[in-house]
Amino acid sequence: WAVERINARGGVQLPAAAGGARPLELVVMDSKGNPDEALAQLRQAEDEGIRYVAQGNSSAVALQLVDALDRHNARDPAHALLFLNYSAVEPSLTNEHCSRWHFRFDAHADMRMAALMQVLAADTAVKKAYLIAQDYSFGQQVLREARRQLAALRPDVQVVGDELHPVGRVKDFAPYAAKIVASGAQAVITGNWGNDLTLLIKAARSAGYEGKFYTFYANALGAPAAIGEAGVGKVLAVAEWHPNMGGAASDAFYEAFRARYPKPEQDYLHMRMQVMMEMLAQAIEKAGSTDARAVGRALEGASYRSPLHTLTMRAADHQAIQPLVVSVMERRGTPGVRFDNEGSGFGFKTVRVIDQASQMDTPEHCVMSPWP
Repeated sequence: WAVERINARGGVQLPAAAGGARPLELVVMDSKGNPDEALAQLRQAEDEGIRYVAQGNSSAVALQLVDALDRHNARDPAHALLFLNYSAVEPSLTNEHCSRWHFRFDAHADMRMAALMQVLAADTAVKKAYLIAQDYSFGQQVLREARRQLAALRPDVQVVGDELHPVGRVKDFAPYAAKIVASGAQAVITGNWGNDLTLLIKAARSAGYEGKFYTFYANALGAPAAIGEAGVGKVLAVAEWHPNMGGAASDAFYEAFRARYPKPEQDYLHMRMQVMMEMLAQAIEKAGSTDARAVGRALEGASYRSPLHTLTMRAADHQAIQPLVVSVMERRGTPGVRFDNEGSGFGFKTVRVIDQASQMDTPEHCVMSPWP
């Protein structure tokens, strides 16, 4: 939709000498969430002359792409590619594994955790917390950071469970749910996504768990409908925006999207992806060229501001700095919940907004090579 909107206003405006106004073209390639398949698709993109690669599902894939692009661009800087990351949130991608060619438009896992912790820390009913995540780099980082931030913000909270499970292979979460209930936890903190999240929440509710879930992705495509009544008032999520943020600009934006994509399974809208494409178009126009090196320089330190959102691409590590919002699942029609997700009857209500300024000094330890 972002590409469509940019093209509807005439595309990217380049000087006549650089070809004049040009539309953006979206080429879809399926990596199947597999790093090896992603590398094969990257080679295909290189061969087809594609200069901008967007990816987000799986930090493991993203880490492989960063390494491959570093090597390719060092060999052939005249045909370099930029990596636009919209969802791979493993913090090392903008820290020890940062790259001149990689730009992350999502808040990384530690930033998302900090937003959730602001809400959890204020909940004095929480005395015990259970940590559970998928067993790969992202899930492992979520548990490490949850422990660290709990110790800093709520040292009185006892961690009564710290568990990793295989990604996408657990069909019955009842044993995990039984452990959660037996632990006496009032809060579960998880980075799970997809079926690993929805099955966990439903199993916990069936087992009698009455506490809250602090999640990264309970508002993702498919999750609200699958979680259903089990999530009302209990399941929290964090994102840069959600449909019930309120205000005329936000409401009109979401209504226009749903008019264009009315099917429930199409209700997949993330502000960061819209902003990513807008900032790419702006950077190409500022550079006056589609050359990845010039566009990358233009993206460094760039800012996007509109009635909908603000985002700054921090030059030091290519990490997006933007507001974050923690929301809780409620029934549509509840005050603050005008819109539901996927026609499910359930939407999200704002609990707390973490402003952009408070995140500007998020620690980073990135050392990047100079532009060629």
